[in-house]
Amino acid sequence: MESKAVAVSQPPRPPTFKEALRFWVKLGFISFGGPTGQIAIMHTELVERKQWISEERFLHALNYCMLLPGPEAQQLAIYIGWLLHRTWGGIVAGTLFVIPSFFILIGLSWIYISFGTTPVISALFYGLKAAVLAIVAAAVIRIGQKALKNEVMVSLASIAFVSIYFLNVPFPIIILSAGLIGFAGGRLWPEKFYIIKQHGDSPGSTVISDDGPSAEHTRPSLAHTMKVLSVCLALWIGPLMLLALWRGPSDVFFQQGTFFSKAAMVTFGGAYAVLPYIAQAGVERYHWLQPGQMIDGLGLAETTPGPLIMVVTFVGYVGAWTKAVGLSPEVAAILGGFIATYFTFLPCFLWIFLGAPYIEQTRGHIQLTAALSAITAAVVGVVLNLAVFFGEHVLFPAMAPFDWAAFILAVVSFFGLWKFEWDVLYVVLGGAGVGVIYKLLIGA
Repeated sequence: MESKAVAVSQPPRPPTFKEALRFWVKLGFISFGGPTGQIAIMHTELVERKQWISEERFLHALNYCMLLPGPEAQQLAIYIGWLLHRTWGGIVAGTLFVIPSFFILIGLSWIYISFGTTPVISALFYGLKAAVLAIVAAAVIRIGQKALKNEVMVSLASIAFVSIYFLNVPFPIIILSAGLIGFAGGRLWPEKFYIIKQHGDSPGSTVISDDGPSAEHTRPSLAHTMKVLSVCLALWIGPLMLLALWRGPSDVFFQQGTFFSKAAMVTFGGAYAVLPYIAQAGVERYHWLQPGQMIDGLGLAETTPGPLIMVVTFVGYVGAWTKAVGLSPEVAAILGGFIATYFTFLPCFLWIFLGAPYIEQTRGHIQLTAALSAITAAVVGVVLNLAVFFGEHVLFPAMAPFDWAAFILAVVSFFGLWKFEWDVLYVVLGGAGVGVIYKLLIGA
């Protein structure tokens, strides 16, 4: 009797630390578009192309990060890096997520302070904005297709969009409400709310799969918890004490360290929710910069890779340039930018390394998973809001008519991503190049 071979789905080969390192470096340079674009890039690269993590595990991690203070995209990178290569994987992923943006913003801040804006930079970022709009639009569709599996999820996404776009309901309230609805729905109507698990990847199709055994480092323990707390708090409090001893508690560097530590604790709802708090303190309380400078800094942060909250680098740079004594303005400004960045992003590592092992244990819990499914649906509505917001600013610039050139570039980029699976890096670089050609050579 002829025997038939049974096809067994083999998972992709786990990436080496060096392979993951190359990706995190690349991500740091192409993570444009705020959280929408950054999450989209990670979803496209890690879930769909490389298959390093399954859809369920990606969304499970994302939902936890959405509930934390701080930039959720960077925290998602830390989480996935930690899943792949333990603590050092998370450190590398989270650090490289912001390092390129930090150095770019330091350079742009120096140009801004020394020379003001230049036509070449404006032209380059003009093309980048259109390319990022395409990435965001593709992200909304991709994530929506994965998360909105029935009419209940579609309704939650729609309500979330209407709430945040038209009614200005705070982001944390939307997410909390969706979680409560999902938790109740998991008990009362599980077939409509428990949808992530129902539509997970087939066993063996990804490196970090839905049903694979949990790695040893993802299991919580008291020893791990105490180690994370002691190391992170030492890295947080220790530098603050050194700044106070070196320069005194009334110095601009210590003020920046303490203020951005506080800001890191209240950045719920994304960068736009906390920017008024940072702007008010930087302009009115500490007088680190002028109102017009704050607006210009936000514009620089909007058009560089990394989280929008990277505007703190600009705030720290300008504040130290104008307020620090005993150092050259250039040296003081770089130190101020570093202090603002360090104390803003350090807590992100604490939240992930401390909480992720416990969050990993909630996988498969029907009511908790249903709550996360509802949050994911609401996130689609929130992401759509961000996409619309971004589209308005790209296609309808202030005091100007509809920008047809930006629209055409965004459409071409979108179809390249959607239909022909262009690499995100080439879309970003190509958009920047087209922007320079259009603005400088054509003279538009």
